[in-house]
Amino acid sequence: MIDSSQSAAKSAPEGTTGGAVEPDEESAAIAAAIDGELRLLDPATRTDATEARRLHDPDFVEVGASGRRWTYEEMLAALPGLGSAADGPRFEVSGMRGVLLAPGLVHLTFETVFDGRRARRSSIWRKGEGEAGWRLYYHQGTPVPEG
Repeated sequence: MIDSSQSAAKSAPEGTTGGAVEPDEESAAIAAAIDGELRLLDPATRTDATEARRLHDPDFVEVGASGRRWTYEEMLAALPGLGSAADGPRFEVSGMRGVLLAPGLVHLTFETVFDGRRARRSSIWRKGEGEAGWRLYYHQGTPVPEG
């Protein structure tokens, strides 16, 4: 489940680069990163090896909410089993915001609830060379204690 705050974040992203990039380019970059992030949270994408590979940067690293460090190859191998069951729990996403850090580099922050567990998340998306498009370069999840 993806909540309604996602459409608001896409149409009115927060952040600025101090004029280094035109506002339309900034909005497009943030929207592309948000789109990619939401796709990676979708079970259909998580089980599609080709699409998952396309959306992850070859230099990808994650520090998961469990504290585990994941590499590109480890994540691609594990992704089909991580929140991908068609009838299983879904990621509930809220508060997604994006900031263009530099041309070709977007930082996203948001929260998720998955199977009753809440986490604060941070992702860095990098624009690939040529037709590579936007790819997830770094991700971190931090558990939020109950209460």
